[in-house]
Amino acid sequence: MLTLVQHDADFSMKVGCQELMTSRAHESELELARLGCARILERQNPTVLIGGLGMGYTLRQTLDLLQPGATVVVSELLPDVVQWNRDFLGELNNHPLRDPRVVLKVCDVMSLIQQSEHAFDTIMLDVDNGPEALTAAGNDRLYSRQGLQACMRALHAKGCLAVWSGAIDNAFERRLKQENLHFRLFRVPVYKGGKALARCVWLIASDPRSLPPLEKIKARSES
Repeated sequence: MLTLVQHDADFSMKVGCQELMTSRAHESELELARLGCARILERQNPTVLIGGLGMGYTLRQTLDLLQPGATVVVSELLPDVVQWNRDFLGELNNHPLRDPRVVLKVCDVMSLIQQSEHAFDTIMLDVDNGPEALTAAGNDRLYSRQGLQACMRALHAKGCLAVWSGAIDNAFERRLKQENLHFRLFRVPVYKGGKALARCVWLIASDPRSLPPLEKIKARSES
């Protein structure tokens, strides 16, 4: 069971006694948005899908990066998480769910992806703990071969998939290679300015030209 816990100004979401996410450590969620949006920053009307609302950090960063004409679809499976964002967590991120560019879907992101064809410029997935699901049986199907194929179909021809993970997953990378997908792995910090690169973000595409140039990402990270 997922619960929201508050301690002073900090919030955390827990499954039983295990902390799934905390407002004290969210740099990797911001980096997911920065990496996922790197190729579409100048597009006037991009359409983005975020799988997993969490505490709203990835959504807030995406809205701050993209143009006013963007559409950001957010799929969150748990109604409680949506309500917590509205009632308690919105102040952490200047209430991103109130932004008119946001389309909120309270549903399984896998179902939404399967129903979509060439609909998104970018898909960003922060569901469960990444490819190795922890909280809900079935979340790992997103990262299966069938899930990856569905993601590629849901993307525009030049689209890019960004996947957050709590740790490196060699089995997931083997799956990407089996599907002949091109990818880059980025190790990212948990805390802003932190030296320990404890989280991972993969950028994945059918066409290597859909991955952001490394020099563009490096220039952004150093700015």
